[in-house]
Amino acid sequence: MGKAKNPRRVAENEAMAKTRMLRTSPQKLNLVAALIRGKKVEKALTDLTFSNKRIAIDVKKCLQSAIANAENNHNLDVDELVVAEAYVGKNLVMKRGRPRARGRFGALRKPFSELTIKVRQIEEQA
Repeated sequence: MGKAKNPRRVAENEAMAKTRMLRTSPQKLNLVAALIRGKKVEKALTDLTFSNKRIAIDVKKCLQSAIANAENNHNLDVDELVVAEAYVGKNLVMKRGRPRARGRFGALRKPFSELTIKVRQIEEQA
């Protein structure tokens, strides 16, 4: 039996970046993450630049960080990178409220999310 693969480890042809405490719901963030999954990084950056979603700015920062990590820490070629994984997780939920009619209290949930992006170098097929 082999050892279980550590999810925190990245392969030698991969790099990753993680952003925590993004002020949006995981469901909304996942829509933007799905936009870039499996794409080449230059195409993904272009899609995020012209996206109408507010959170796309923060996703783009995370992707740029993953690209910089690949270039500086793992010596990977930026032109051959693809977004291998982009997944979303829950973070804390701020609980706020508003007074409502008849002395009731309306709960407001303000969720936070976290985003992990892994980029992988693939060889160009001729």
